Amino acid sequence: MAIKLVVKSRTGRDVLPDGILLPSNATVDELKARFAELKPRYYASRQRFTLPPRDGQRSGDLLVSGKKLSDYGLEDGSMLFFKDLGAQITYSTVFFWEYFGPLVVYPLFYFLPHLLYPGIKGHTSAERGTVQTLALGYWTFHYVKRLLETFYVHKFSHATMPVFNLFKNCAYYWGFAAFVAYFVNHPLFTSPPLAQAYWALAFSMACQFANFRCHIILANLRPAGTKGYVIPRGFLFDWITCPNYTAEILGWVGFTVATQTVAAAIFTLVGAAQMAQWALGKHARLRKTFDGLEGREKYPRRWIMLPPFF
Repeated sequence: MAIKLVVKSRTGRDVLPDGILLPSNATVDELKARFAELKPRYYASRQRFTLPPRDGQRSGDLLVSGKKLSDYGLEDGSMLFFKDLGAQITYSTVFFWEYFGPLVVYPLFYFLPHLLYPGIKGHTSAERGTVQTLALGYWTFHYVKRLLETFYVHKFSHATMPVFNLFKNCAYYWGFAAFVAYFVNHPLFTSPPLAQAYWALAFSMACQFANFRCHIILANLRPAGTKGYVIPRGFLFDWITCPNYTAEILGWVGFTVATQTVAAAIFTLVGAAQMAQWALGKHARLRKTFDGLEGREKYPRRWIMLPPFF
């Protein structure tokens, strides 16, 4: 038995004037595959289908891959709304380029001061101070770690993102790499006490390993092929919803103390502000999902990101 669905844009325009014909037991993935056959420009990861909004809703429920159309009560003649998500690119590709950039940009200021600080003559990379060398080492370790995690640890809940994010993310990471590197590696850089730098960067390295441990826990939350949210537990997750962000931020706080530069402090604050937004969203989503009603588990009381303040 087959059903024909009406597909409209959010403005009410018919996307498929003749509708789309599918088996009555078809899944959302089959819907996307068939739509891509009829409209080759819109490959599956570019498609977003929602139900018509109910009273009081701004938009209808999202059709999730893996579910059957019948799970949403769709039958012959039912209507769906289609949105083009735009050209897509894989998460791993975006992460590679946004992390690869800082690995290239930052060392340029360390190794090529005669080119990047033309107003100051006679200064070479051989004259770099110990703190500047340690800062380069920490910076390099951090982004190499991020690259390795991208390909060997992280499990992405979505395969792709809009291609515009590649340029936006690269601008952020590459731009801040140049901004921080310019001041930390400046020939007129005033080094803080070595003991301060040693202890601060040792603390930062401990945060890096804590961050890595959090990522391993997150990667192992769900067996391959399963979906849905799971309450993270163990290590710092027993007290904090997003301890991976906590460790990341504190690591950059240590870097800021070690280099004693305003540029590093600004980079840390901007990153912390963005992570705070993500943490709020994740915390709210987990509390909503695990509300303790109808047999569902109740999400435990935890700090969101930075105890005891947040």
